[in-house]
Amino acid sequence: MEQEARILIVEDDQRLAELTQDYLESNGLAVSIESHGGKAVERVLAERPDLVVLDLMLPGEDGLSICKRLRPEYDGPILMLTARTDDMDQVQGLEMGADDYVCKPVRPRVLLARIRALLRRSEPAEAAPAVAGKRLTFGKLVIDNAMREAWLDEQTIELTSAEFDLLWLLAANAGRILSREEIFNSLRGIEYDGQDRSIDVRISRIRPKIGDDPMHPRLIKTVRSKGYLFVGEL
Repeated sequence: MEQEARILIVEDDQRLAELTQDYLESNGLAVSIESHGGKAVERVLAERPDLVVLDLMLPGEDGLSICKRLRPEYDGPILMLTARTDDMDQVQGLEMGADDYVCKPVRPRVLLARIRALLRRSEPAEAAPAVAGKRLTFGKLVIDNAMREAWLDEQTIELTSAEFDLLWLLAANAGRILSREEIFNSLRGIEYDGQDRSIDVRISRIRPKIGDDPMHPRLIKTVRSKGYLFVGEL
């Protein structure tokens, strides 16, 4: 799939966008560029790229707003470009539904690695190799890895690709505490730096979607200094 993957870069820095395009295309990806934020949503929905690289600061409409508007209608991976020193940019991007982020200035090899990881995760067969093709049921919550869908009380739960992968990983290991390091390595394939907050943000987004109380969670518990525990039986 990777050799045929279509990437849309939404970036108003034309030189940066073109340099990134050249690098990604030299590594087998088909890349197009959109420089105006106001046109991004319409173009993504019309072209349905396999992955969107989305800058935060854009003319016309900013990346956070674009991501928020895309999520109900676009289920492909969104990789956000954020300022290096601003944690809030990263957290807000994840809260709006971004699957991952890369800090500027962008290192091409890091960007390519993150894109490849997201493309692998978006393929159902690769999403959760430990228990691939299986359906898990916890009371009114049903999670189907083959379909990459989840239901609560027979109602479809709207999850991003990254949220589904995290939920499936936790549910497939119900009853066992997973450390942040283990979760990070399983889902991202890179070392955990001890500061990345993406796992915590996604957990906070997943909890209310699966009927868990964010203030007093019963399904996905935070185990202090250890990690997260999915409780299989309440």
